[in-house]
Amino acid sequence: MIKKTPIFPLVFALLFTACKKDDIVPTTDYQEVLSDVSYNVILNTYQQLELKTASLAGSLSVLKNTPTASNLEAARQAWRDARDPWEQSEGFLFGPVDQKGIDPSIDSWPVNQTDLDAVLNSSNALTKAYIDGLDGTLKGFHTIEYLLFGENGNKLVGDFTARQFEYLDGCSQSLLGATQALNDSWREDKDNFISYIINAGKAGNTIYPSQKSALEELMYGMITIADEVGNGKINDPFSQQNVDLEESRFSKNSKKDFADNIRSIKNIYLGSYNNKSGKGMSTIIVGKKAQLDAKLISEIDAAIVAIENIQGSFTEAIFNAKQSVTDAQQKVRALQQTLESEALPIISNL
Repeated sequence: MIKKTPIFPLVFALLFTACKKDDIVPTTDYQEVLSDVSYNVILNTYQQLELKTASLAGSLSVLKNTPTASNLEAARQAWRDARDPWEQSEGFLFGPVDQKGIDPSIDSWPVNQTDLDAVLNSSNALTKAYIDGLDGTLKGFHTIEYLLFGENGNKLVGDFTARQFEYLDGCSQSLLGATQALNDSWREDKDNFISYIINAGKAGNTIYPSQKSALEELMYGMITIADEVGNGKINDPFSQQNVDLEESRFSKNSKKDFADNIRSIKNIYLGSYNNKSGKGMSTIIVGKKAQLDAKLISEIDAAIVAIENIQGSFTEAIFNAKQSVTDAQQKVRALQQTLESEALPIISNL
């Protein structure tokens, strides 16, 4: 038997060495990453968005029927809660949310206050069906925010008109319909867009003919939202000293929005969201360049912390705490630069 020959130790050593080398060679099949990101992050986020939007609609219905200060605050908190998964979905604004034109019905900004007043002063029944047919600037998160919090964020329950309560109710049902359509577009038992991601590179996949194309889609999504936060959402109101350009200013939720946008990058990168975890883009990067992986994780966390450390509300900070805004912007831009110049080439060269 081979084990009795004098060459066994050498053979064993060579086989052992070969096995160890195979253990550390990065995989060239990335289906597990694509599957984990699709299920644990993207679909999980959209499921939470639909659930929390349903809670928001329920809270606004209660407020309409029983307009009290406590019900107003509950509705406002329900708006904030529903906002979380939406903002944490902005790192993957591709697929149905874009192709089906769902985004404008959820998150158009700014609110068209002039046309909104005209609708409120009309005799039209403010039903879901009617609001569904309106322009995006007259529905979605920000129209609800404007009516719920008021121009200066201090609206009292006695300040609401019956028509405003009716509009809030119908608008929340319209928003719920949009988030349901988005979730259904990804679900396997519905429109099943998720199959295109997890089966990237397989025969017949006309959207992602290779795994690399799907991974690049994810990478571009992360780069795009970093760019939008650093060079749009933070930069526009800050550089122009104009609060009218600040998204979510009525609720003073801007900083939370920005931080959640960066969390959407973190979720895709690590493959985790809402107590579900798996393999993310980090799995690929660490196998190619471990130092870059550590750098990205550090820069993601640093950007989130810097945004949260902006002093006061974002409205106040752009005038009175400019250095804290600059610090946050620089951290976000640094993350974007690393994603764009160091991480993307690795994915593009797979």
